[in-house]
Amino acid sequence: MQPNIQLNFMAIGISVVATFIFGFIWYTPLFGKIWGKEMGFEMKEGEKPQVSVMIRGMLFNVLGNFLLAFVFSHNIAVWYPETWGQPAIEGTTPGAMAFMAALFTWLGFYVPVDLNSVAWEGRSWKLFFINTGYHFLTLLISALILNYMR
Repeated sequence: MQPNIQLNFMAIGISVVATFIFGFIWYTPLFGKIWGKEMGFEMKEGEKPQVSVMIRGMLFNVLGNFLLAFVFSHNIAVWYPETWGQPAIEGTTPGAMAFMAALFTWLGFYVPVDLNSVAWEGRSWKLFFINTGYHFLTLLISALILNYMR
C-alpha cells in the first residue's frame, strides 16, 4: 500500500514566514545579546553586522525554514491513518498531533545535535538552552500550522 501524501503548500509557506518571524524575535530582542556573547560575537556598542552578512544569513534561514516545513509536512502526513487509506482515529486533535510531532522530532533529531555542541564544541549550557528552546518552539509552530491547515 502506498501512502497518499497531500501537501498544502500554502501551509508550508505560512510556516516558513511564521518560523522566520519567530527566529527574528528569539534571536534579536529576546536572546540576541546573550546568544551573541555565548557565540563569541563581540561587537562594540552601536556596531552592527554588515548588511551583506545579514542578507546572506536571512536567505539561508528562509531556505532552512522551507526545508524544515517541506520535510516535516511529509513526516506529519505519514502518521495520519487517512494517508494510508484507513479511517481517522477518533479523539485525535490536530493540536495533539502537532505537539507529539514536534516533541519527538526535537527529542530524536535536535537534542542530540545540541548536546554534541556542548560535549564536542565546548558550547555553554546557556547557549544549549537558547538554541534547543528555539528548535523545539520552531518545530511546534511549524507543526501547529501544518496540522491545522492539512
